[in-house]
Amino acid sequence: MQIVEEYTGHVEPGGAAARRVLEALTITKISVGPMDNNAYLLVCRNTGDALLVDAADDSERLTDLLGHDDQRPRLRTIVTTHQHPDHWQALGAVAGQTGCFTVAHPADAEQLPVPPDRLVEHGDTIAVGDCELSVIHLRGHTPGSVALVYHDPSGHPHVFTGDSLFPGGVGKTGSPADFRSLIDDVENRIFGELPDETWFYPGHGDDSTLGAERPKLPEWHERGW
Repeated sequence: MQIVEEYTGHVEPGGAAARRVLEALTITKISVGPMDNNAYLLVCRNTGDALLVDAADDSERLTDLLGHDDQRPRLRTIVTTHQHPDHWQALGAVAGQTGCFTVAHPADAEQLPVPPDRLVEHGDTIAVGDCELSVIHLRGHTPGSVALVYHDPSGHPHVFTGDSLFPGGVGKTGSPADFRSLIDDVENRIFGELPDETWFYPGHGDDSTLGAERPKLPEWHERGW
């Protein structure tokens, strides 16, 4: 598995992974599957414990991301951001191979191929070794979509948004009511709580910052998607 150490937020389908090194945590992004899904491996640098955001597809590539030597990270947790199948195709295989815990929001849990070991609600926290992620419930793309926030004590926050927030807009919704629910949650629970420097990591495509997207919020409201 080739891992590029210069992190830009862009990875190619089937290409190399990209790693971002923070003081206490590393973030490694990889694109898997025919829908160019992003999966993110978070590793606590102190303990070597790891968490995977979305075992989306291609279990072999995801396990290769962990490595195969004695110093490889120990995958403790997989968080599924939401119920859509392109985000959990490899969940059963990776969880079965590693014996890790699986986590999801209860509103999406029944749609997953593996019953979650832990159900999380808005405001809960999830440990990655000595680091901690906060759960944000974002209602609209699916009933139980979640984002995860890492408040880097030595830098800006990092948010893993699944399919609820992308550069250029919120995720797809099935009705005007769902759109209003999602954009309200994104505006209040993400943009309203976090600074412009916050870097966010979506379920598909490139990353962005809240500062780059914040001026577009009125446009998103007006267009309705």
